Amino acid sequence: MASLGAGAAGGLREDPWQVLSLAGVRIEQADAFARALLGAECGPGDPRRARALVVWLLERAAVEGHTAIDAAGLRAALERHAVPDPDEALREAVTDGRVLVFRDDDEDAAPGRGGPQADEDAEPPVRVLLALDRYALAEESLADGLVRLLSTLDPDAGPPVSAWGDAADQAPTGSAADLLRATASSGVVLHTGGEAARAEPAALTASARRLGLRAWAVTDSEDSRRRLGTLLGPGRTESPPTDSTPAGPDGASAHPDAPGGQDTAVVTLDGLLAGREGPAREADGSLAVDLLVVCDGPQLDVERAATLVESLPDGARLVLSGDPGLLWSAAPGRVFADLLAARVCPHVSSRTPDPGPIGELVSGIGIGELAAVPAPEKEVVIVPARDAGEAVHRTVQLVADAVPRALGVPAEQTQVITPGHAGAVGTRALNAALKARLNPGPGRFGGFDPGDRVVHVPAPGRAVPCTVAAGDEQGLHLDGPRGRITVPQDRIAEVRHGWALTAHQAVATRWPAVVAVLPGDAGPGLTRQWVYTAFGRAERHLSVVQGVEQALPRAVAEVPARPRTTRLRTILREQVPSEA
Repeated sequence: MASLGAGAAGGLREDPWQVLSLAGVRIEQADAFARALLGAECGPGDPRRARALVVWLLERAAVEGHTAIDAAGLRAALERHAVPDPDEALREAVTDGRVLVFRDDDEDAAPGRGGPQADEDAEPPVRVLLALDRYALAEESLADGLVRLLSTLDPDAGPPVSAWGDAADQAPTGSAADLLRATASSGVVLHTGGEAARAEPAALTASARRLGLRAWAVTDSEDSRRRLGTLLGPGRTESPPTDSTPAGPDGASAHPDAPGGQDTAVVTLDGLLAGREGPAREADGSLAVDLLVVCDGPQLDVERAATLVESLPDGARLVLSGDPGLLWSAAPGRVFADLLAARVCPHVSSRTPDPGPIGELVSGIGIGELAAVPAPEKEVVIVPARDAGEAVHRTVQLVADAVPRALGVPAEQTQVITPGHAGAVGTRALNAALKARLNPGPGRFGGFDPGDRVVHVPAPGRAVPCTVAAGDEQGLHLDGPRGRITVPQDRIAEVRHGWALTAHQAVATRWPAVVAVLPGDAGPGLTRQWVYTAFGRAERHLSVVQGVEQALPRAVAEVPARPRTTRLRTILREQVPSEA
């Protein structure tokens, strides 16, 4: 009742299908609840049921990353749930205002893309899309903000073109020079590359600060912040004091949340949006920045991206950087991929490859090729597993014994990554086996013991690796990347064991060693994007516990990613002439 707010009891008597708005409630449970309240009045054609089902189906699609659904698919789903008049249900949902309707040109099916028999004179098909208002408005707001940044930049208002040119001439690589020149002349720039290419946005941020700009870099996780901060240099970078960062005794700007009290020019996205890190706000509410360099671009979901872009002032520059082969955000949207596809701003593709056998393996996966690579120091090891039991046994053996003994990487620096939470080789089963071997205990603090590796998930899609320090009446005390935090007892469900994670939980972090587990039943769900992400989390060593056999190379070659339906690309193409 608390989740539905005050007056929930009366509201449920009037419309019992409101329980579908609660997490985990299935349609059959909502129908049973409605029958208990309404008796003979309850039926599959009840308009309240139909309206609730439309919203529920759209929310389910959002969990899978979609910001919109094709109307034909939504109509078919309503029919499967025994709604007698799906068209009327859709009309009523649109009339209520929670669902918005759009016409969308399906440019992927445009003339010339349908093979040799395609009709060159045919118009591209038009889809009717339905979207929940929150995601539709977020995509519209994000597109408007990007167009505003593209149109309000005045290249003559900041450092002169010659200064940008001099900085580019001093850049460490040709790709970094290209990025500097593109940023000089455009309000929005895209930058793509792997882990080694992160040196280029770091060089851009440092160069912009030397030019006197209020420049900040933004990452999606604390580990990503650490890695980027290392590239920018220890302690701090040269930066002009800003309203948000009062000058320290040596003239360097300081921020209370920065490591050691010094401004490293790198903040996390969640910290920036919450006002805990980075620049202050101007009088009009915008961020006091001239340049924002956002790394981990593929992890941007549409709502956070819209909030971020809305907070940038007119005339500011935005650079979105990331590895396009990685999994998209766990939340709805595929912002980075849509911007790349829209081609409405400059795009700098790094020419800096990731080094070593793991870099070579992952680079091949990125173009659809799974090839054996020379690994003289056992950088990559394939471990066959005939069944689920053997996969769990081999995984525990690798983490607890083989990797520490052969490579010197301790168990606490080895991360297990598996496709899902459930099943005989999901995160739950693997975490139970790993805890029994590495940190046995009764789980006396809400299922956890001191020393347990965990992840704190304060919001969907946000997973922060931590270690359990203690527990008491106040809650669970965790040691994380920013120090000690306490999770109250009523929120301990936000904490999960973390020896084994899914690729989505692991995407913004890297470890010295990774054990990627691919049990035999994982084949149908594998994609190139998943394999690329999981394998690429390893810095020094990758073990692959493999039971899927030929399903693995087939997924890499033939299944790039699970599709998502979004509208951002279409909106941008309608508003901005293509750069291509």
